[in-house]
Amino acid sequence: MKKAAKKTVRSAKAPAARKSRKTIQFLHKTTCATCRKARRFMEKHGYSLHFHDLAKERLSAADLEKLIGKHDHEDFLNPRSDIYRKNKMKDDPPSRREAITLMSKNPDLIRRPVIVAGGRVVIGYDENGMIQF
Repeated sequence: MKKAAKKTVRSAKAPAARKSRKTIQFLHKTTCATCRKARRFMEKHGYSLHFHDLAKERLSAADLEKLIGKHDHEDFLNPRSDIYRKNKMKDDPPSRREAITLMSKNPDLIRRPVIVAGGRVVIGYDENGMIQF
C-alpha cells in the first residue's frame, strides 16, 4: 500500500512566506530552547534556513575565526555554559585565541543560536537582528 503524499497546508493566520534569496545559516543545538524559539520566529517570518547542529558538526578553530571575524570574541561565549562559569570567564575572559580553541573543543561554550547571512551575524535570540535578514 502506497503512502499518501504529505501536503503542506498554511493556516489562514500564517503570514505569506517570504521568498528569501539569501541562504541563512542557522547554527544551533537541537536541545537548546532558545534555538528552538529563534527557529520558530525565523520560520514564521518566511525565512529559509540551512541548519548546522553544533553538537553533531563541531566548528573548527578556522571556522570560528572566520565566523567571529571583526566581532568581539567575548560576544560568542555562552555565559550559561558550565565551562564559562567554572573558569570564571566573566571576571577573567580568555584571549581570542584561547576562546576559539575552547569553543572548537566544547561547542556548549558557543552562544546560540548563531544566524549568518549576507555578511551579517546575529548571536542569540534577537528579534530585531533576525528580522533584518
